Amino acid sequence: MEETRLQRHVRAPWRGLALWLLGIPATLAGLWFIAVVSMITSFVGVLLFPSSAMLLRERLDAYRVRINRWTDVRIARPYLPEPEREPGLQGMVRRFVALISDPATWRDYLWVLTDPVVSALTAALPAMLILYGVWGYVLAAFAGDMIGHYGGSDWYAYIHVTAGYGRDTGRILSTVVVATACIALGYAIGPKMLTAYGHWGRALLGPTRKSELALRVQHLTETRSEAVDASAAELRRIERDLHDGAQARLVAMGMSLGAIEHLLDRDPEKARILLAETRASSAKALHELRDLVRGIHPPVLADRGVGDAVRALALDHPMDVEVSADLPARPEPPVESAAYFAVSEILTNAAKHSGASRVWIDMRHENGMLRITVTDDGRGGATLDGGSGLRGIERRIGTFDGVLALSSPPGGPTIVTMELPCALSSPKISPS
Repeated sequence: MEETRLQRHVRAPWRGLALWLLGIPATLAGLWFIAVVSMITSFVGVLLFPSSAMLLRERLDAYRVRINRWTDVRIARPYLPEPEREPGLQGMVRRFVALISDPATWRDYLWVLTDPVVSALTAALPAMLILYGVWGYVLAAFAGDMIGHYGGSDWYAYIHVTAGYGRDTGRILSTVVVATACIALGYAIGPKMLTAYGHWGRALLGPTRKSELALRVQHLTETRSEAVDASAAELRRIERDLHDGAQARLVAMGMSLGAIEHLLDRDPEKARILLAETRASSAKALHELRDLVRGIHPPVLADRGVGDAVRALALDHPMDVEVSADLPARPEPPVESAAYFAVSEILTNAAKHSGASRVWIDMRHENGMLRITVTDDGRGGATLDGGSGLRGIERRIGTFDGVLALSSPPGGPTIVTMELPCALSSPKISPS
């Protein structure tokens, strides 16, 4: 659920304070890391370096997750792909070299060194102002009088807290005014300070140009392999459907026509019966071929676009499916096809496993992304683990740099959100 502006202002200071406190375990991990680096000339350092680097990465992943969740800044993991694990000394040395030569390893350590100061001046500053304001109220209520009574001396901003403070209405009023201003300022600047901290985090914890390219190559390699596998599986499915369906019927029709040819003169009545059966078989073969064509690329998808194709899919579905499609024009045909079959498979999964009675599909194009949300009122509990159909959908849209997000708590509802980057064609040239 999206936060309101008031909620962001209320929560931002304490989120910033939490990020600052996260620096304690990160600093400890950083101290262990530099201790291992100091032993790098010995075999012990080489042996311990991978585990210390992984520990530091684990701690800083917690920062990335929270910055991504709490700010408008997005930070991807910046680490270069590691070589495949190999047993023995050679494998250990290769992993050590890969980790120590990764710029992100040393940027992580630079972060640990500088973050306590930077976070105190950005993310944690609003919470400190609020706590300072609360201390001002405590001083005005009773603590200032106690300090003066016992001969103490302190300063609250420009206000001297000393003997006679509790009887000085002017100083107490000034303390309340300063405390209120600090609290108001802390809540006011909280989101901006958190965002500033997020930009600082992206500068050091985000990927460099080199790692972005390496990660991109890795992603393209994986998605290309998955696309090839998916295409091969689709070809096998088409071949199997043709062999077991229309092809078998056509062979049977050929045999029936041969029998009819021999029966025409000897037994016309039986030949007429076989002709009727052959006509029925030809109708079934034609129906199966049409179904096969629709499974490859539905005509309504080619003619009307993905919005109307999903509406047609909803009309034939056994559940009550409501479709809302706000697409001013059509995406590219490959994206339309991927989106259509992804929605089709989600609906199939919902009918088989969710126990739902209603499904809502929302399709829209925002910020260069085709965004599709499928929600059902079923029992929930769906996961991306194992070989689930959702994992297959994720791989399919991953070929287009698409992403899939799943929310399915026990008891429901299940919400599947897909985003595929794409441009829309001009409405004037889209087929009507």
